[in-house]
Amino acid sequence: MPTMNLYLTGFMGTGKTSVGRELARRLRRPFVDLDSDIEARAGQTISELFSRGEPAFRRAEARALRRASRRPGLVVALGGGALLSAENRKLVADSGLLICLTCAEDRLWRRLRADGLTRPLLGSGGRRRERMRRLLSRRRGLYRQADVSASTTHRTPAQAAALIVRKLAERLL
Repeated sequence: MPTMNLYLTGFMGTGKTSVGRELARRLRRPFVDLDSDIEARAGQTISELFSRGEPAFRRAEARALRRASRRPGLVVALGGGALLSAENRKLVADSGLLICLTCAEDRLWRRLRADGLTRPLLGSGGRRRERMRRLLSRRRGLYRQADVSASTTHRTPAQAAALIVRKLAERLL
């Protein structure tokens, strides 16, 4: 497992970036946040990229994942929709383990409701919670394919990372 990448997936607001950073620190691995990588290379925010259309963003996301998958030993925070692509799912499966962060829907909504500017798929105005529920429902099957799952509902990033480390150790036994 030392050279396998660890990919964090889960719905927006589950803590992929904060848990990923903590997990990387604990395991002494480099951390890559795909959204940050995409923004840095494009010179635009995720919201600005989405304004050109979701397909353009998904292509940039696939390129970022291909770059990360070629570097062994990373902890990678995927975007919440990265697994929508079969090609992305194959890259993840071929180069590492998939870790899904979950969170109770009510807690997710509390985390996301004031964050409209950086969550373009939720949109703005009314019906945001309904859009969140629909997206979450469509993606649950993809998230269930993870090798390891950990709830962040009542955990800090440090607690979630510690749980993941324990679950990874159990897989090795």
